[in-house]
Amino acid sequence: MAANQMTGEANTFKSKIGGITLTGKAHSLSAWFVLALRLMMGYAFLYSGVDKILAGGFDAQGYLVGAVPEGSPLVGVFATMGQTAWFVDVVNVAVPWGELLIGLGLLVGFLTRLAAFWGAFMMLLFYFGNWEVANGVINGDFAYMLVFLAVAAFGAGRILGLDAIVEQHEIDGEPLIERYPKLDYILG
Repeated sequence: MAANQMTGEANTFKSKIGGITLTGKAHSLSAWFVLALRLMMGYAFLYSGVDKILAGGFDAQGYLVGAVPEGSPLVGVFATMGQTAWFVDVVNVAVPWGELLIGLGLLVGFLTRLAAFWGAFMMLLFYFGNWEVANGVINGDFAYMLVFLAVAAFGAGRILGLDAIVEQHEIDGEPLIERYPKLDYILG
């Protein structure tokens, strides 16, 4: 049987939220697609961060103050952020270095859920900052936010990533993830 064919065993996943239970079965190729999503977003963010850092002088103030469309529900929030000098200074460091670190974390699969969370958060801000609903409320920024959330939900760092190694590192004979189960929120 070829490696990419179903063997009769499938990964089953189940989630219950607010009294609603969802159950699904993942195809045997799902791991490859989750890995591809992790690597794609990792490369995109790493490249964007490195590009901004090497270009030097990244300045978000003009974008925050004047580029956010009037129809955005957060246009006032962005304007206030852009008019607050200390906040602009933080954003000018956080965006390029955040993109670089998120991208690096995703590429090597380390602190993957943490990286994916911050990537999703950045995409949410970009979604409201690039507000354009002429073709509907779903745009590329929203779709990328969902990709980041999928990467986190599926534990993509455990697929050819350092998170799989870190989780199994033993302290006094006990795997790290068992000793500190809350690490599951940032690893995986």
